[in-house]
Amino acid sequence: MKHTKVKDLLNSTKTLQEVTAKGWVRTFRNNQFIALNDGSTIHNIQCVVDFENTPETTLKRITTGAAICVSGELVESQGAGQKYEIQVKKLEILGDSDAEKFPMQPKKHSLEFLRENAHLRVRTNAFGAIMRVRSVLSFAVHQYFQQKGFVYVNTPIITGSDAEGAGEMFQVSALPFDNTPRTEEGKVNYKEDFFGKQTNLTVSGQLEAETYAMALGQVYTFGPTFRAENSNTSRHLAEFWMIEPEVAFNDLADNMDLAEDFIKYVIKYAVDHCADDLKFLETRLADEEKQKPQAERSEMSLLEKLNFVLDNNFKRVSYTEAIDILKDSTPNKKKKFQYLIEEWGADLQSEHERFLVEKHFKSPVILFDYPAKIKAFYMRLNDNTEPGKETVRAMDILFPGIGEIVGGSQREERLDVLIEKMKTLGIDEEELWWYLDTRRFGTAVHSGFGLGFERLVLFVTGMGNIRDVIPFPRTPQNAEF
Repeated sequence: MKHTKVKDLLNSTKTLQEVTAKGWVRTFRNNQFIALNDGSTIHNIQCVVDFENTPETTLKRITTGAAICVSGELVESQGAGQKYEIQVKKLEILGDSDAEKFPMQPKKHSLEFLRENAHLRVRTNAFGAIMRVRSVLSFAVHQYFQQKGFVYVNTPIITGSDAEGAGEMFQVSALPFDNTPRTEEGKVNYKEDFFGKQTNLTVSGQLEAETYAMALGQVYTFGPTFRAENSNTSRHLAEFWMIEPEVAFNDLADNMDLAEDFIKYVIKYAVDHCADDLKFLETRLADEEKQKPQAERSEMSLLEKLNFVLDNNFKRVSYTEAIDILKDSTPNKKKKFQYLIEEWGADLQSEHERFLVEKHFKSPVILFDYPAKIKAFYMRLNDNTEPGKETVRAMDILFPGIGEIVGGSQREERLDVLIEKMKTLGIDEEELWWYLDTRRFGTAVHSGFGLGFERLVLFVTGMGNIRDVIPFPRTPQNAEF
């Protein structure tokens, strides 16, 4: 039987029509009023049951979580809180839900409890809203790049290279754990492995994307990446999604322009297309903030924070200038920072990034020209920097509440400089021969950046833990579902 989505019923302009709806029971009260939700919207539709003419056995089966099909007349609602309701003429139970056992009862659950039930948490208002916003953001990412003529590239998930030089990678192997083949030196003999060499799950598609940018001009990746970093924080996942554009002939300034334009586009798209869900999440966040001590509360509501990004030009500040600001700042002088800024060359922590955005500039910030020592090998070395104070054309975008959301750079296009940097860092040229080829044949200035998709979803939904913005989080000691 054809049925209409709850969202369409609630937006309908025509009443007194016969309709059919299918979904899951959120609540059933007074043996008469069913709140029905089908995931198309955060709002439920009220279905009014004629309980005097409905068998007792059927009424008993209308429990929270049960899947049902109702047919009847769409009428203007008598009760407050909804525009329309369905006067039920026919009701069918499609799937029972034992009220004693179903974990998602209509009450407030802790986020920890919901993580333990990640397969059912999406049936709550909050997680339904988060996952719809995630879906809309995902679509906006593709729409932005496609409209600008970028080519979507699927870079490999299994790789022999460590793009970040971070070293914390998941190994991929088909070798047996017992009687593992060994070399004469007693080391694992990867020549006998499936790929004939040591391979890992990718931490980034950037290096491969660069090779494609040097042929197709503008490319982007959007896919899963993996990091075996043993950190149990609210900001880390072992499996997450990365968006990585790479553009030939773009320098650092072009790269900043692209990143700012892109972020504003996708956030605006979510604000325009997820109004109901964001309104709900804003209220959720406000309630959560009330539990915190005054000093820890955000000065902005969720939508104010999103508009803060949309309405302000991102302030562009060099790393050197930022260090001077931080050194002279009150929290640094009064030793309020957990990590004090004492000298040029220090790696900035989230507390410093947030100070610059929220207190000092009161706008999103793009920091650029970082010390070469704290950045990756592929970033372009600036000319004319004093010895010991070499900088690279790196950029990080800093947001309120979370600090860094985007990291990128102009890439080192000069073969000799790149080889020299790789030698200094002990990176094997043989290993990245193909990457160096792009500098041997038709090299040109090019740039790109990476945006962790979950960081973006975290920011837009106002959630506090990254495990709550991906359907099934993968973290140390946890690969359930």
